[in-house]
Amino acid sequence: MMWSAAGVETEIDLGDEGDSEDSEDQQPWKTQLATVMEEEEEEDEVSTQSDTRPLLNERDPRQINECLKVSFEDVIAEPEAVRSGDRVWIWSHALFEVSRVWFYRIITALLAVPVSVIAGILFAVLSCLHIWLFSPCVKVIFINTGWLETLWSSVLDIIILPFFQSVAKCCRGISVQLTRQ
Repeated sequence: MMWSAAGVETEIDLGDEGDSEDSEDQQPWKTQLATVMEEEEEEDEVSTQSDTRPLLNERDPRQINECLKVSFEDVIAEPEAVRSGDRVWIWSHALFEVSRVWFYRIITALLAVPVSVIAGILFAVLSCLHIWLFSPCVKVIFINTGWLETLWSSVLDIIILPFFQSVAKCCRGISVQLTRQ
């Protein structure tokens, strides 16, 4: 027995049901089949882990555009009290789905490449600025202001901390009792 990708059980008859022994030495096809299936699983794992190879089946693996999963029933719904004819409802549903899919395909065919190029250039410029300008500037500031961190820590330890500790000791003796009169 083998399981296909759709989860339906498929029976393969190899004509060896009359054999009394099921050892793998007498049935080399079992080991070959297991080896092929393991290799296919490894290839599937590698293809899903690769960032450079586009995944054709899973185009939103991080569920970024979860809000765009819209069906006809999410947009148009008729209550029981007000209903159109069944044919109108069926044709409306069909036209909604067809127009949504085809207009999306047409618009993406026109805009996908230019928008991808612009987004690529934008992210390249931002990455370059971040790597070569912002990060070094922040490091220079941190290096040159290390003495401020030491100074601020000393001010907190010498002045601020003792002041609030003494205020806390003064307020420790205060107690409030509520009585009902």
